[in-house]
This record gives sequence, structure tokens and C-alpha cells, in this order.
Amino acid sequence: MKFKVDRTTLLKALTHVQSVVEKRNTIPILANVMLAVKDSKLTLTATDMEIAVVENVPAQGLRAGATTAPAATLYEIVRKLSEGTEIEFEHGGADAPLALRAGRYSTSLMVLPVDDFPSMTAGTLPNRFSLPAQHLRALIDRTRFAISTEETRYYLNGIYVHATAVDGHKLLRAVATDGHRLARVEEELPEGAASMPGVIIPRKTVNELRKLLDETTGDIGIALSDTRILFEVGNIALTSKLIDGTFPDYERVIPQGNDKILRVAKKEFSDAVARVAAISQERAKPVKMSLKKNLLVLSATSPEQGTATEELDEERVSYTETPLEIGFQARYLNDITDQITGEVEFCFSDGAAPTVVRDTGDSSALYVLMPMRV
Repeated sequence: MKFKVDRTTLLKALTHVQSVVEKRNTIPILANVMLAVKDSKLTLTATDMEIAVVENVPAQGLRAGATTAPAATLYEIVRKLSEGTEIEFEHGGADAPLALRAGRYSTSLMVLPVDDFPSMTAGTLPNRFSLPAQHLRALIDRTRFAISTEETRYYLNGIYVHATAVDGHKLLRAVATDGHRLARVEEELPEGAASMPGVIIPRKTVNELRKLLDETTGDIGIALSDTRILFEVGNIALTSKLIDGTFPDYERVIPQGNDKILRVAKKEFSDAVARVAAISQERAKPVKMSLKKNLLVLSATSPEQGTATEELDEERVSYTETPLEIGFQARYLNDITDQITGEVEFCFSDGAAPTVVRDTGDSSALYVLMPMRV
């Protein structure tokens, strides 16, 4: 195998593929990236057995072939080469080292057999559709903060995506919950998605996909079965296993009769929550919301630091119901308000029941927040 490739092109591709490689693993081949060259195309592949990323980039193919090289080491070498450098690779086959030359710099890397490199392309993906990149970004950004990190409840360690219908209107719905908060976001159901199974996309896959979406504005091709999903982002293909579990019936935890409505300006509310929570050193940082007619008082108490309060009056608050006191974790409040574009609308039942939070500027998103004692 022998080829030449532009340093900037290769670095960008290595940045994409090497991030899925587990830094600490017991299977040596999983620390490597596979390099395959044919005609004028270089294909890079990396996997951790749960996710695989494949990217095609232009290269000057001098001799076709394939090998694998240490992903982290190759990435660091290419990153430290000068911009605009042309890099030449040559591999003699079998267990011969991979030679790399760039200007006056040269090195050789130990390789592992291509035959040992695992493949994640087996099996068919019968459900196929596409979504605009900005829509997929929005689904991820408005739900992933609620993904659980509790490994024992593995079926909550991802975003549940499924097709549904509301009053005859067909929707693609994304849901995440960790038991303390829930995020539910909807988009128009794309053509071809009506028969898709409900799937749970793992947290790591969501995060890797989100990085790729920052670099594209086109449509994202999606293909899936009930065990595997593929995202086609330009010349990159990300394949992932799906979480093998049953997502809970989230509709049961969304309150229907919360009739005490608070509307508050997003930025002023978010900033005030952050200021009063700063008094507390607790990780949970509870904040109490005390409501009267068109008045919201936010407060926090710390045994070591004292107390902090801030009032938001009728210029920023609309509330006409009976007085109410309720507490929430500050971080959970800010995680939700970070996703909101209009005013924040809270729908309360009482001080101990789950609260529904909506965005007055976007009816496609709904959040549920469990209160805490303060």
C-alpha cells in the first residue's frame, strides 16, 4: 500500500474517527484505525465494537492496500506536522511497519492485521429516511441533557426515538429521562420513517453524532433496524448498536391537570437562579420558588454561607393563581431554560407534584421536572 494525502484533510478525518476509540481497552486492535486506499480514495475506519465511524477522503493512491495503525499516535503525529504538508504513507504488507514521511520528517508505526479488525456492517437496515441536519441537532440538543448516567438503569442511557401520531398528525419524537427530569421533543415525521421501530440511541453515539453535525448543513441519511442504526453525514458514516432494552412508558409521568401557570422571562429567570444558587456549595444546589400574584421570589440557603434571595416582579413574571412554594435543583432548571427560546412556562399542580415546563416560543418541546424539598 502506498498513498499521499494532504495533512489538513487527514487531520480532520482522524479527529472524527479516533474519538470513538476507547483510550483504555483490553483488545489491542480496537486502539487502531484502519487505513484502506483504492483508486483516489482513502477510507479510515475506527470502532469500539459499539460504534464505528467510517470516513472517505481524497488521496493520491499510488498502490492499493489496507493496514491498521495506532489511532492516538497517528493523530498526534499528524496534528503536530506543519499545515499544508503532504504526507506519504507506505506499507509493505503483512506485519511490516507503516512508514510515514512528511518533508524531512519520517517515522514508522507498528501495525496489526486487517483481518483482525472487527466489522459492524453485517445485517440489513430496512428502515431508511433523512432529516435536515438542523432538525437532528435540535432533537439532540433539547433532550440529551436528561439522559441518565446511572448504568444500572441502562435502558435510560440514551435517547428514545420513535414514530407517533397526535390527533392524526404524524410525528418523530425523541425522549430522554433520568427519573428526575424528562425531555420530549417532536419533529414532523420524515417520509420513510412511519414503520421504524422505537429505538434507544446510546449516549456515546449521541455525543459523537452531535460533533459531526456541527460541520454540515445538508440532510442526514438515517437507516436502522431494531438493533443497529446508521447516520450518513456527508462522506462520514457512523454506525452504532442500539440499547437492547425497553424504554419506560414516559407518557404516564407527564402530568395532565397542572393548572397553575407561571410565565417568566427566560434570561432574567436563568440568571437569577444562577445567582441565588451560588450561595450553596451542595452539588444539588436546591432553589426555592415562592409564588404570589405576579411575583416570584427565588431563594437558596447554605448552612456555611447564609442565604440569598432575588425577586422577579410583574415586568418579568405572570402568575395569577394561589400562592405556591416549590423547590428544584438549580442545575436542572438551567438545563431546561438553556433550551428555551421564548418565555418559560411552568405548569404546577402543587409544591410536591411533577411540574411541566414549556417553551412559549416552541410548542414542539415539553419538559417534566420533579420537585425537591427545600
